[in-house]
Amino acid sequence: MRTRPPGATGTGNAAPFALAGPITLTALLALAGCQAADSSGDAAPPPGSDFEGLAFEFEEVVPGVYHARGTGSLSVGSHGAVIVNEEDVLLVESHISPAAAYAVVEEIEALTDKPVRYVVNTHYHFDHAHGNQIYPDDVHVIGHEVTREMLESGASMGRSYELFVGRLPDQIAVMEGAIAQWQRSVDEAEDEAAREEAAAMLAAFESRLAYTRNYAAGQDALVPRGPNTTLSQRMTLFRGDREIRILFFGRGHTGGDVVVHLPQERVIVTGDLLIPGLPYMGDGYLAEWVETLEHVKALDFDWVLPGHGDPFQGKERITYLQDYMRDLQERAAALHAQGMSYEEAAAQIDMTDHAEHYPQIRFPGVSAVAVQRVFELLDEGS
Repeated sequence: MRTRPPGATGTGNAAPFALAGPITLTALLALAGCQAADSSGDAAPPPGSDFEGLAFEFEEVVPGVYHARGTGSLSVGSHGAVIVNEEDVLLVESHISPAAAYAVVEEIEALTDKPVRYVVNTHYHFDHAHGNQIYPDDVHVIGHEVTREMLESGASMGRSYELFVGRLPDQIAVMEGAIAQWQRSVDEAEDEAAREEAAAMLAAFESRLAYTRNYAAGQDALVPRGPNTTLSQRMTLFRGDREIRILFFGRGHTGGDVVVHLPQERVIVTGDLLIPGLPYMGDGYLAEWVETLEHVKALDFDWVLPGHGDPFQGKERITYLQDYMRDLQERAAALHAQGMSYEEAAAQIDMTDHAEHYPQIRFPGVSAVAVQRVFELLDEGS
């Protein structure tokens, strides 16, 4: 069973729920359709919340602005941000499931007792927005119009979801088979050293299986829900002395990526539009993404809080990603013109000349789904 974060109250609740405001865990559970755990009033968290320790770690990048990252105890999907204002809190991302979204609200009690009133979805992908359903209607869940459309239509359960989450049943079956094999190895070990080695492997697979089953349980509980507050180009919130800009510069990682900009703090939260490494490109618009990043580059900022990876400073990584995507688009388009399949093209494209900035590139060959996406857009004339 999970343990409570330092500073959490006995019931895990924040300030009492009131009209126009504070999110409490009890209110979240009511939205999620969960039942009370016992007669003490300690409400049960959403399905998929069976883990020990803390789900998130919070790094304070500038005063009152935290990067929220998963610890590995619970599958949370994306990284996010916690922005503590004078009277309330804005969260960036609702993560991969109701359980992950619930965990953030619970665990930020160690940072502040201020209520969560705003949540921003940087885009529609499941690992960033599938916790939306836990928030009461008077919490502003903010995103681009495209993000709402994709979540409400069920498109967040499409190809990318299937690529990463659809394999869970198969992964569970493989682990169950491995556990049976390692159990036999323990039972049939000829000496104590062999038995200890097999027992260690057995324990590792059992731990991973428990984690994956809990992840699957969290997915079974979700109902994709779009933002209840949308923008087409920009929105600005003034919370006390803090200005929070939510900006759309054009299509990139998806059709509706927004950037959260804190101009006074010189911080941007970028979702997957810009991360330290190479982002997933399976729903992207590479040719437009390059130009969108040019607008991001024009912002005044020192810190980038990405949707995956650690916070970083400077604008060099924007240029690295633009160069990579220009070359990938050009090379993929040339092979498309030759009538090659996207699988053949992905195996042939050599991006090792970008390995200086992306050391994970060690051999020729690129992500097949990225090339598939380039080919789709070329076929559509986009």
